[in-house]
Amino acid sequence: MESASIVPGSEGAQFSPFLEKLAGLGVRLRADTVEILQVNLGYRCNLSCLHCHIQAGPRRGESMAPETLEHVLRVLERFEIPRLDLTGGAPEMHPQFEELVRAAAGVGCQVSVRTNLAIMEEPDYSHLPDLFSCLGVEVIGSMPCYTEELVDQQRGRGVYARNIRVLRRLNELGYGDPSGGLLLHLVYNPQGDTVAPEQCALEANYREVLFKEHGIRFNSLFTITNAPIGRFAAILEREGRLRAYHQQLAQAFNPDTLPSLMCRNTVSVAWDGSLYDCDFNQAIGMALDSRVPRHIRDFDLEALASRSIRCDDHCYACTAGGGSSCRGALVS
Repeated sequence: MESASIVPGSEGAQFSPFLEKLAGLGVRLRADTVEILQVNLGYRCNLSCLHCHIQAGPRRGESMAPETLEHVLRVLERFEIPRLDLTGGAPEMHPQFEELVRAAAGVGCQVSVRTNLAIMEEPDYSHLPDLFSCLGVEVIGSMPCYTEELVDQQRGRGVYARNIRVLRRLNELGYGDPSGGLLLHLVYNPQGDTVAPEQCALEANYREVLFKEHGIRFNSLFTITNAPIGRFAAILEREGRLRAYHQQLAQAFNPDTLPSLMCRNTVSVAWDGSLYDCDFNQAIGMALDSRVPRHIRDFDLEALASRSIRCDDHCYACTAGGGSSCRGALVS
């Protein structure tokens, strides 16, 4: 199997257990292509969720500068990358969010927005469902459970009810209708230090409960295992459970996930324009391999589409069980 080169002595190649695992399998992790430009517009958010790997919240001030946004648009125009995946924080809170969405859609790029849903209940953002439906934006909404108690426990009191109201609005606009073209996906994160369950079975439970109790429709459920970094790692360490979680993820390692890892078709762009293999590497500051461009202004599609992937032990979260990526499980 070919994947991103991990060579003893190369940058960042201290042999952590994950790197040793790959070396033992004879795996060389390498990117295949660049189909997705995932852009983090900043760390400001209306919520402060317990599992957030970038520790986003209302007091965070990091925000992508206008000139960096221009570089993003030039890359989309020049290289015709099929998908722009917008994330944060709450990406909607960036002052040029709507301008970027319109411009990207205008050059023929499929725009995906990762939203906590609840923000679209706030006055300044309540018009966004209409904008999204007009531009065909794919909505990926965080819904860490289908029960009110567990959602509010992870995201804050009243968030579940706000999410439901926003989902109903999106459904009214045609989102989640399997016969239509407006895509609405939900995202599940475990409540704590466990590997995400089997995606298909959990999706069936979501569909049954959300439709029966609220009349909600959606297209797919994405299950994402929490990476042991950021705010989540700090909580686990404080409670003395971080090492055990690392061990749990390592024991659940599944080599069948390696060909489909999101780092193989995605480049992550941080709020300051720095490039990373994935959003998790961005969160811990693990820069790209030094042999390829590391900033959006120097974007080189050919080099980035065949780059070596930099890994460490947090990568067990993406390879545990059925695997985990920004678009859910990797294997059934």
